[in-house]
Amino acid sequence: MTDAISDDAAWAAVLRRDRAFDGRFVTGVLTTGIYCRPSCAARHPARGNVRFFADGSGARAAGLRACKRCLPDDVGRDEAAVLAAIDEIRQAEDAPSLTALAELTGYSPTHFQRVFKRSIGLSPAAYARALREERARDALSGGGDVTGAIYEAGYGSASRFYENTKGLLGMTASAWANGGAGVTIHWAVVDTSMGAMLVAATDKGVCRLSFNEDASELARRFPKAELVEGGAAFEKLLAEVVASVEAPGDFAHIPLDVKGTAFQEACWKALREIPAGETRTYAEIAAAAGNPTAVRAAGSANARNNVAVLIPCHRVIRTGGDLGGYAYGLDIKRELLKREAK
Repeated sequence: MTDAISDDAAWAAVLRRDRAFDGRFVTGVLTTGIYCRPSCAARHPARGNVRFFADGSGARAAGLRACKRCLPDDVGRDEAAVLAAIDEIRQAEDAPSLTALAELTGYSPTHFQRVFKRSIGLSPAAYARALREERARDALSGGGDVTGAIYEAGYGSASRFYENTKGLLGMTASAWANGGAGVTIHWAVVDTSMGAMLVAATDKGVCRLSFNEDASELARRFPKAELVEGGAAFEKLLAEVVASVEAPGDFAHIPLDVKGTAFQEACWKALREIPAGETRTYAEIAAAAGNPTAVRAAGSANARNNVAVLIPCHRVIRTGGDLGGYAYGLDIKRELLKREAK
């Protein structure tokens, strides 16, 4: 089909309706005479009836017509509209209304809402809120004035910031800006079959899991937090974490207290949704996080994961099947994948 995408890779993308491949090729169905986006929601045709084309013009030259359901020829226009809307949202002091964004892009409000959410994974309003939260977190992590950071991020008042981010930031904004000031973090280093493992948790959940580190790493990350080794309540959580690492599988029941940008947290959520025994590529994680083009940013989000195993970044591999990298060494990554494959 093309030099970049093999027919087998294209068919796999069609079967999982992968939006990350929209615009990279179209699927021609010879029996119906139509061509579709890879993500088309229509019933899958038989593999023998499918031919792949680099774009719509190639499919039309073969006598096929565009699907009226997924409108494959609109991919470029949709992408341009979404990018224009994102630029408008980022530059505006107040979040633009859906009507204003629709007028800007030439779509009806209802249709543009669908186009934007299909591409990004969020509605325009939710994207604008996530952007403000991301700006606030970035400003707060810089250690500056909390109130100033809140207003600079676009919140009209401090109360509105706390209302919108309640339950999302884990630590309070002040603690986050001041290296964990006022927060108690319990920790322990335990021996596992994969080496020494550091586990640390606030009262909200695990905030650090790493291999071959000690409390000095916690002190560097949270210089003003109260670090307490062990603790009765922590012991139960620690036992659950160790059991999950020794027999990796479903970690959803273990609470986490992690911090990142909106996109990083979307990537971490996508990682936690990968079933044990399966892997995903960086491109697939970027698409699941709502931005198919942000493959490099997805890799960065992987690298900034503070909670190994429980946020299973070891389940991400390169497109060609290579394991890629791992913060704690490829031997541990191979072992985790080996155990999950059983």
